[in-house]
Amino acid sequence: MPEEREIIRRIREGDIKEFETLFRSSYISLVKYAGTLVKDRDTAEEIVQDLFVKIWNERKNLNIKSSLTGYLFRSVHNRCLHHLQHLKVVEKHAERIYETNTGIADEADGEINLKELEDKIARVLEKLPERCCKIFCMNRFEGLKYKEIAEKLSISVKTVEACMGKALKELRKIIED
Repeated sequence: MPEEREIIRRIREGDIKEFETLFRSSYISLVKYAGTLVKDRDTAEEIVQDLFVKIWNERKNLNIKSSLTGYLFRSVHNRCLHHLQHLKVVEKHAERIYETNTGIADEADGEINLKELEDKIARVLEKLPERCCKIFCMNRFEGLKYKEIAEKLSISVKTVEACMGKALKELRKIIED
């Protein structure tokens, strides 16, 4: 643990060599772990790479209380779950839109529009703060009420309402387009 604290301190101070060493020593195992969750090698690699980019970009504020390895694996785990939630949201919206649009446009146009809308929805959800996305998914796909979400996440109902409002506002924008 003292050795890990030293690594964190060096990275926080901008030691690129220490950061590269950490990246090289943990990349493969993190990608394998992510792959078991998301079932796609490219996505797993992207998740791990994004984590390291975030760590480097926010290195000055890096404050890891637990073990560094534990932190990396927990971060990858959370990012994978977030990615899977995005996929569920995209699929649900795609199904609803497809059901609504059946018979309105011919099938080829419908599939193109559906794919475009799925992509737009995925982009909107990825831009949302992680907590807003999680709250949205808990409400819309797990069927939880605002109060239940607030209790599960140990936040106020007002915070849940604000996050839902933000998520719905962003989704409405793309649907109107």
